[in-house]
Amino acid sequence: MERVSLLLRALAGDRPDRPPVWFMRQAGRSLPEYRDLRVGTRMLDACLTPELAAEITLQPVRRHRVDAGIFFSDIVVPLRLAGVEVEIVPGRGPVFAQPVRTASDVARLTAIDPAEVAAAAEPVREAVRLVVAELGDTPLIGFAGAPFTLAAYLVEGGPSKEHLRARALMHADPGSWHALAGWLARVSAAFLAAQTEAGAVAVQLFDSWAGSLSVADYRAHVAPHSRAVLAAVSVPRIHFGVGTGHLLADMRLDGRPGAPVADAVGVDWRTPLDEAAAVLGPDVTVQGNIDPALLQAPWPVLERHVRDVIARGRAARAHILNLGHGVPPETDPAVLTRIVELAHGTSA
Repeated sequence: MERVSLLLRALAGDRPDRPPVWFMRQAGRSLPEYRDLRVGTRMLDACLTPELAAEITLQPVRRHRVDAGIFFSDIVVPLRLAGVEVEIVPGRGPVFAQPVRTASDVARLTAIDPAEVAAAAEPVREAVRLVVAELGDTPLIGFAGAPFTLAAYLVEGGPSKEHLRARALMHADPGSWHALAGWLARVSAAFLAAQTEAGAVAVQLFDSWAGSLSVADYRAHVAPHSRAVLAAVSVPRIHFGVGTGHLLADMRLDGRPGAPVADAVGVDWRTPLDEAAAVLGPDVTVQGNIDPALLQAPWPVLERHVRDVIARGRAARAHILNLGHGVPPETDPAVLTRIVELAHGTSA
């Protein structure tokens, strides 16, 4: 049971003998077996074909011997399950046929019952069941996008650098914003529930674009909805954002009486883990934060960096070793395997 206990013990704040390690985007374009499997299959079709999604989830666990699998999906899959028309355009990302920018747009979208996600999620449940059956003692982490990041895609109609329309909607029509974000929180919660019901033993909520927000906007317009997602989950919870060093204290998503809803907070490469631990406090585990750019560096340089990350992680109650963001597609998979081997031989 060592593999299960490493991740779950770390999430509970019980520091294991060595840091558990997994990678964001460990399943995907950096693996030749993934590229071979995806030939002729669109991204969202792969996500909703149980056998494909399961195999892609398992590939990096077999190759790298990481301490956890992360369910292979895409941030917009629950929206597709809710009946929203969206496609993943190669080289661009998710593109929506009907952006959500006005009060009437929000009313149209939020008229969809989030329960429809649960009803349509049987391919997701089946994929999780297939993965769990093969993983054995290795835990599976469920995957979902946070309300702000989903809203940013919906309001912009696709990817954006600054999310100007989404941030403007918060202030121009806060009622519509909260209706939209609240609906998205229920959609994400339903998507995570489908995964945990089928066997995922922890979850991670990804807020990829939250770094564009001020602290005031995050607290007023975003944190309550992310808190609602994770509060609905009955398994250990990881909360991750990019460029969110200024938001770390708030990413605990404190409930009442001030206890964190997030069991762990993922930290990107910009903030040293010992500094992050000082901000997050003694009741939250840290996750991270190898700089993805250094995956291209000579091994001695990368090794020193990984050892430094592990050393700084000792300042927290517990540490889950990961990247500070996802695996770049040009990464040599052998480098990731080598990091896992290093982590497995290093004390926590």
